[in-house]
Amino acid sequence: MSVDIVKKAKKFSQLIDAADTIAIIGHKHPDGDCIGSNLAMYNYITENFKGKTVDVYDEICSTSFKILSGYRKIKHEAADKRYDLAISIDVSDIDRLGSFKELYSTAISTVCIDHHVSNKGFGDFCYIVPDSSSACEAMCDLLDLDKISEKTANCLYLGIIHDTGVFKYSSTSRATMELAGLLIEKGAKPEIIIDGTFYKKSYKQNQLMSRVILDSELYEGGRIIFGHITKELFKECKCSTMDTDGIVEQLRLTDGVEVAVFAYQLTKDTIKFSLRAKSYVDVNAIASEFGGGGHVRAAGFETKLTFEDALEKVIQLAKKQLVDEK
Repeated sequence: MSVDIVKKAKKFSQLIDAADTIAIIGHKHPDGDCIGSNLAMYNYITENFKGKTVDVYDEICSTSFKILSGYRKIKHEAADKRYDLAISIDVSDIDRLGSFKELYSTAISTVCIDHHVSNKGFGDFCYIVPDSSSACEAMCDLLDLDKISEKTANCLYLGIIHDTGVFKYSSTSRATMELAGLLIEKGAKPEIIIDGTFYKKSYKQNQLMSRVILDSELYEGGRIIFGHITKELFKECKCSTMDTDGIVEQLRLTDGVEVAVFAYQLTKDTIKFSLRAKSYVDVNAIASEFGGGGHVRAAGFETKLTFEDALEKVIQLAKKQLVDEK
């Protein structure tokens, strides 16, 4: 560990020591890495810094994450209070805090821990590591690994699993695998976490995914695939936005596809787009054109445009990066 990281870890510990009330906040539409990192931080602080009042704020998320310690402690509505310290984890931009933005901004001190390449930093103390596979991996630099409990280890392992696609994405490094091994030694349960939160789908979720794949379309000689969910399809399949996990990844696995584009109706006026690249296209650059962002091979954005208009622009931007295969 470098001298700079050691200094950062010491400073972070001092910030926790100095605070009596602490808020931990994730991003809108929380995924596994968001929930895993938030609850890992909650467990770590409550177990190692006694006498602190610690609250976790996230939007409603998948019930599959209920296996994590602290899941039922998550608050879904912002409290009318000012915290000594607010910690955002896995949040690429302050606006991604959603309804908890004011809660974060009004805290006496703020921390931003993240791994998104698009994150320019928005806290009094920032620790952003774009090379990390996940926010869970990045935050471990700031923790005393000897003090990680089984509860914390399970949370961290879940986050890493979800953001690496079970260790298969290019962001997975030797350091990622070594950390995963350490977490298993600490008590993390791979068989429960991987099957229970990543692969397992309900019957209606499988139906929804099947419909998206069945109705998907190919563009640019099969190198771009697009699938989407309208509010009518959500209703027909008796599903919600929380049932969409894994769909964009399944589209990306299509043979010959370089870019997968998945969109769904988020609200009456807003559509959420998720972008995934297989080898070389920088989808973060595409998402940034819409005010979104993320990672080089995985990014997203929200838009007021129609499915058709947004898709047309995405395709035009992706075409500029596509390489003719010989």
